[in-house]
Amino acid sequence: MSDAGVTWAGTHRFVAERLVEARTVEDVARAVREAPGRVKALGTRHSFNSIADTDGTLIDTTGLEGEPHIDLSDPAWPTVTAPAGIRYGELGAWLQHRGWALHNTGSLPHISVVGAIATGTHGSGARNGCQATALRKLDYIDADGELRTCRQGDPEFPALAVGVGAFGIITSVTLGVQPTYDVRQDVYTGMPWATLLSDTPAILADAYSVSIFTTWDEPTVQQIWRKSGVGLDKAPPDEWHGAVRSPESDARLVDGDPDALTPQGGTPGPWIDRLPHFRLTHTPSNGQEIQTEYFVPMEAAGEALAAVRALGLLIRPHLLVSELRAVAADQLWLSGAYGRDTLAIHFTWAPHPEEVLALLPRIEEALAPFHARPHWGKWHAFDAAAIARAHPRVADARAVFEELDPGGRFVNEYLAGVGVRAARWWNGPNVDE
Repeated sequence: MSDAGVTWAGTHRFVAERLVEARTVEDVARAVREAPGRVKALGTRHSFNSIADTDGTLIDTTGLEGEPHIDLSDPAWPTVTAPAGIRYGELGAWLQHRGWALHNTGSLPHISVVGAIATGTHGSGARNGCQATALRKLDYIDADGELRTCRQGDPEFPALAVGVGAFGIITSVTLGVQPTYDVRQDVYTGMPWATLLSDTPAILADAYSVSIFTTWDEPTVQQIWRKSGVGLDKAPPDEWHGAVRSPESDARLVDGDPDALTPQGGTPGPWIDRLPHFRLTHTPSNGQEIQTEYFVPMEAAGEALAAVRALGLLIRPHLLVSELRAVAADQLWLSGAYGRDTLAIHFTWAPHPEEVLALLPRIEEALAPFHARPHWGKWHAFDAAAIARAHPRVADARAVFEELDPGGRFVNEYLAGVGVRAARWWNGPNVDE
């Protein structure tokens, strides 16, 4: 048994028999070819369930060597290519130093670019797609240990872009970039819940990126972080949808260290220093927590929020905070925002695993009328049938994965349980049962 440790928040202990720390693409290829059983990639361990685990070999790609590089050969489509294990904060700083930027980031700059893309992770902004929408090309090691490439426009790209580790070990990604831009963060408090429920889409679309924080039982919304693109959005007003702008000293989450947060109070700064909620130099988020997230159509946002709020008294004793964000529609088959502008409803739970597990079916039942989809890397209670109802292209994605990996080398219990891969016993590489 390897000592692969636990996920970032300690919610899952890895059971893999072997752990390989790869430094080169050839290291990855060799590890796949020589692995006696199944294989999975391991990144920055920011999943909360067993999606990245295996009973065989884990290949840690966070140490893959190589510097990012910019390609300006087509001025209309500038890109950056980076090794799989690079973190958003590292890539963002590298790009900013050279005058370039990504369209968005998640709240944590500590997570790997590939891990975020593979699970459909996102930031916020009604005009901003999830992190995978920046993807232009990916290189990966297939089930035979061979290096393969998939580009935007290839038939399998909509399946592989948010590929949940189901088809191979990604070694590098190429992302679309844009000229750098500045952002300011302003914190608002006091928005009445009735206002939020009646006008959620407009509130989330009012700036480049908007995050709404709530504990579901408060009379007014706890906080709203309005991240305005300088020169892109209108100037933040002092009063906004019934909320008022607060001083920087008021901006904190739960009992966390305010110094861990990126600068607020309206001071403009580079995108990479404002779009993430937390600084790369500080311990990410709270650490001892459980995370859950559901994606619902933005057009039903008010109804979905009201349905969850009706459970507020059950939720509150086990909740640290919830965050509400917008994600623009995309055409990536396993994205939470596939085919629809989306409201992301996120729960950061206290470490109360039994109570949270009991609550998840209640929340999912409340969100069922809105065809909610779960975040792949976080806790949920969806089985394969529920996933099939929520994700209209899951069967198509599964067919692509099965064709690329007919022997089931990259199958694990989690992927089979949600119907993304067909369940099978391991019977050697490329053996179709």
